[in-house]
Amino acid sequence: MGKEAFGLAAKDNSGVLSPFRFSRRETGEKDVRFKVLFCGICHSDLHMIKNDWGVSTYPLVPGHEIVGVVTEAGSKVTKFKTGDKVGVGCMVGSCGSCDSCTEGLENYCPKMIQTYGFKYYDNTITYGGYSDNMVCDESFIIRIPDNLPLEAAAPLLCAGITVYSPLKYHGLDKPGMHIGVVGLGGLGHVAVKFAKAMGLKVTVISTSDSKRDEAINRLGADAFVVSCDQKQIKDAMRTLDGIINTVSATHSLLPLLGLLKPKGKLVMVGVPEKPLELPVMPLIFERKMVMGSMIGGIKETQEMVDMAGEHNITADIELISADYVNTAMERLEKADVRYRFVIDVANTLKPTP
Repeated sequence: MGKEAFGLAAKDNSGVLSPFRFSRRETGEKDVRFKVLFCGICHSDLHMIKNDWGVSTYPLVPGHEIVGVVTEAGSKVTKFKTGDKVGVGCMVGSCGSCDSCTEGLENYCPKMIQTYGFKYYDNTITYGGYSDNMVCDESFIIRIPDNLPLEAAAPLLCAGITVYSPLKYHGLDKPGMHIGVVGLGGLGHVAVKFAKAMGLKVTVISTSDSKRDEAINRLGADAFVVSCDQKQIKDAMRTLDGIINTVSATHSLLPLLGLLKPKGKLVMVGVPEKPLELPVMPLIFERKMVMGSMIGGIKETQEMVDMAGEHNITADIELISADYVNTAMERLEKADVRYRFVIDVANTLKPTP
């Protein structure tokens, strides 16, 4: 027996989301159950509902930027109680004993269980946050600061940690350093906010000049470079300590490597569908590095959310009703959102008769 739940699921790779009744497990002794109030729509949700990566199983309930209020805590739960504001990000389980888990990097555990579309310990398939309630081991629950509006905090659980973690891990968080952010979308706009809160100088790099005013005057970036403008690229050569590259479209890495100082770091957090060419000469001649990063561990995610609370960092969102979600997916495919759709789950996701 489980507890009844209601959500939106893709039933096949058409990606169309429709009402779906299912059950969540009973609240275990270490579990936290919460009423889902809001859930962000991540670009990976779009890929998963359409099985673009070849790993989707149907029916699939997406959503890994989930926030709400605790309704029940298991008998051995120590960190949370009824009424607490909480969230769940991209994972709900890991082995707990490998090197990555021991280091607090559950996100790199080979047995990491993602929030939706993965097999859980009891052999059930995990369902995400496009649903009215959620149950999760307390070890994977994040506490949301009281001063942050839940709807605008939800995207931090994926987009926020995705950009925060590489800044911290690669030492690109020292005040006065100069970093570049490639792409001003769901990830990029949050990267600018965290970088500025860390005391960094920030240059936004984009394919078009259309976001210059937004980047500098509203988000607080210090400079803006159009990546296809050779003069602008030349003027900014060897000025950046590091770059957070959020772009998932196919693009050339050579101009970006040129913007880095010697020993500079280019961190890839966007996922292009096709392999990119890697120019090796700049790496060898100037000891530049290219690396990837994927979300962050639970401890680091909590640190990120706490920092967001201290500096009032939230995502810029468009709040939508549950019945708009398929239109939102169509718009997301065209990058027609500033900068994150968030579903008003509690007020608009109603069980059908």
